[in-house]
Parts: sequence; C-alpha cells; structure tokens
Amino acid sequence: MTTDITQICSLAPVIPVIIIDRLEDAVPLAKALVAGGLPVLEVTLRSPVALDALAAMAEVPGAVVGAGTVVEPSQVDAVAKAGAKFIVSPGTYPELVTAVQDSGIPYLPGVATPSEMMALLARGIRHQKLFPATVVGGIDMLKAIGSPLSQIRFCPTGGVNATNAKDFLALPNVMCVGGSWVTPAKLVAAGDWAGIEALAREAAALKPAA
Repeated sequence: MTTDITQICSLAPVIPVIIIDRLEDAVPLAKALVAGGLPVLEVTLRSPVALDALAAMAEVPGAVVGAGTVVEPSQVDAVAKAGAKFIVSPGTYPELVTAVQDSGIPYLPGVATPSEMMALLARGIRHQKLFPATVVGGIDMLKAIGSPLSQIRFCPTGGVNATNAKDFLALPNVMCVGGSWVTPAKLVAAGDWAGIEALAREAAALKPAA
C-alpha cells in the first residue's frame, strides 16, 4: 500500500480535485479517472456527501483517494475513518499540522508564501501544495523560490488547467499539479464518464520534469 506522499504524488502528473454533490456519481467518476490513468483522487470536503463519497471511491480498485479542504484538526479523524490515504489542506497552522502528523497519514499542506514554506520545512515537510497557485505568482513564484528553497517540491493547485499544466510540470521543483478541469461539472452532471476518462487520458500523458 502506498504510504508516502512522495510515492503518491509520483503516481500521476495530475491529481484531480473533486467536488461530489451526488453520492451516486462517486464510484463511476473514480472508475473513469482511474481508467484514464489518474489514480490519485482528492475528494474535497465541500459537500454534505463528501465523506461518504470518499469512502465509496476508496473501494474502487486502483484508486488512491485522499481528503482535500481539510481545515480543522477534528476533520483528520473523520477522513481517516472514511479511508483517506492522504490529506490536503488549502493552508496551514500549527494545530492542524500537528493533528495530521500525529495521524500518520501522508500530508500535502497548502502554502502561499516563503515564510509558510519555511515553517513547514522546519517540521520536516518537504512536499507542499502551492495554493492558490496562479494568484500567488504561479510559475514565476516557483522559479523564484527554486534556488533558495530547493529542498521543497510542490503540487501547484488553483488556476492550473489543461493549457498551463505542462508549463508548471516543466519546472524542476514541481512534482505534480492539482486541478478540477478533468472533472468538469457539466460532464459529471450528465454522467459522461467516457468524456471524463478521455480528459483523464490527456492529463495522464503530461510529463513532469523530474
């Protein structure tokens, strides 16, 4: 079983960021993404059925399902019980970092500034999520911090799409990207799983620099 965030982020160049509004969509969506070559799935805690959806998707063969939009320490135990294999947060603060680290679940914490990056580095966290990536400097930010904070590798998320993903992935300090473009709401609402699988295949064909 994959238990390290490095391994998880190396499974595919793109991590779909997923909002599930209808529980019945969870399993077919996960199957379509896995079939398209994107096994790492971030289910965000942004809907009433999110935890149930995470648990259902975690049973899909080949899927490595994590919980996103984790913002409170109390959510860590809930997502662990639902079967989350990793945790993603949009930002960080000490109590949340401690709760996730104590759980032993691989963690991808969100950062937006060098100070936040350094604070996590001091706690041994070398894999971080730049969020919201395109708002806080995007590619220029990642290039600027590549040398002074060369220990850190990033998963940029927020504003990353089919057009600019390859430019992010070309950077040496980017291990993968996160985005919602592979699960457009219209296709999910229509149950167009073949269409989503096709988008996943296109995304899976992207290549990170390292």
